[in-house]
Amino acid sequence: MSDLHDLPAHALTAAYRQRTLSPVEVTQAVLNHIAAWEPHIQATYLLRPERALEQARASEARWARGEPLGLLDGVPATIKENIATEGDPLPAGTAAVDLVPAAADAPPAARMREAGAVVVSKTTMPDYGMLSSGLSSFHPLARNPWDTSKGPGGSSAGGGAAAAAGYGPLHIGTDIGGSLRLPASWCGIFSLKPSLGRIPIDPPYTGRAAGPMTRTVADAALMMQVLSRPDARDSMGLPAQDIAWDRFDQGTERLRGLRIGLLLDAGCGLPVDPEVRAAVENAAHLMEAAGATIVPMRPFMTQAMLDGMDHFWRMRSFTDMQALAPAKREKVLPYIRAWADSAEGMSGQAVFNASQQFHLTRVAAVKACNAFDYVISPVAPNVAFQAELPSPTNDPLRPLEHIGFTVPFNMSEQPAASVNCGYTQAGLPIGLQIAGARFDDLGVLQVSRAFELVRGTQRPWPQPPKA
Repeated sequence: MSDLHDLPAHALTAAYRQRTLSPVEVTQAVLNHIAAWEPHIQATYLLRPERALEQARASEARWARGEPLGLLDGVPATIKENIATEGDPLPAGTAAVDLVPAAADAPPAARMREAGAVVVSKTTMPDYGMLSSGLSSFHPLARNPWDTSKGPGGSSAGGGAAAAAGYGPLHIGTDIGGSLRLPASWCGIFSLKPSLGRIPIDPPYTGRAAGPMTRTVADAALMMQVLSRPDARDSMGLPAQDIAWDRFDQGTERLRGLRIGLLLDAGCGLPVDPEVRAAVENAAHLMEAAGATIVPMRPFMTQAMLDGMDHFWRMRSFTDMQALAPAKREKVLPYIRAWADSAEGMSGQAVFNASQQFHLTRVAAVKACNAFDYVISPVAPNVAFQAELPSPTNDPLRPLEHIGFTVPFNMSEQPAASVNCGYTQAGLPIGLQIAGARFDDLGVLQVSRAFELVRGTQRPWPQPPKA
């Protein structure tokens, strides 16, 4: 039998139902495992063991009465720190903000509690979520369990590290340009950035989505049953839809007859590392062998699109930071300050032109994908980089050169997943992105599960260093 911290969510709830496991013993096992890992990867924020055990005891009592709250009752979970949990401050990864307790749970946190999940901890992120790194002026530096000299990616940095390290089966992150899929790729886990509005979030923002971070597609599908329930606080939320998440698995037959686009050049940013390219090409061959038709795609993104989004976000951050008192502004990570301050001289016309690149990206993505059932590509052109670096380029004037494959699907509102498709010679994971048409979240899960079945045996999950 697997160690308790490694068990998937559906196995845990089945064991609770049969009284062969207790939420208390599982939660304690997860807490013990976190204690062994946490000094090395620093993925948590507000880790409170007694509160977690209190939730587990309440779950144990419900299972004893045969009255579980919902699909996730007693299952350990973590939540990214920028998703509000009642009574807890939201530092947004930066030492520059005042720590004010949240008045209420944000929608994803509320849905998890309603389903009975045991929220073991929150997880870390970089300043304002604007880095694909675990570097933060507030949190300790997060690291990658596969190689602690590397970062886990970001901005859902702690969530990616926690999932790979085995901090329980369920984790929630957020994504506005790749912040779920990048850490999923670099930590070897699964994540789904859903269609915009599929999972209600507060506050909503163009391109921003919350999503599951798990070791398996099945656990992500289970979370989707809970997280996708409507919430009026999300002004961009989708209408309620009865999606058979619990019947998502069609096996490898799901690939048969599909027309799948293969995108190996983002059209902008960093060149694709040869090991990444080889792993994605191998994934395409496996899908083809299972009955899919693979069609090479030309890039549809341009450097102008990527730069425009970058410049608009710089101005947004510059405006936010100008509202801070000078002493507070000095606490922001220097890389983020340099990036934001570079927008100071932008004219109104330049800001407007930059803003238009979001729409141009959306139109280009939808048009390019329209000829295919699904599109596969690298998640990122590179693999995990040095933990101390804020970005792969370490250049605040070239900060987004690694998101050319991920960001278009935020703007087009299409669902896109990251599923592990191989490893470098050095043992670092490589993520395959699987994108579908808008609203086809279930299809992306099904195709991801089919690939999970054909990709072959995965390497064992990393273990905490010996004391």
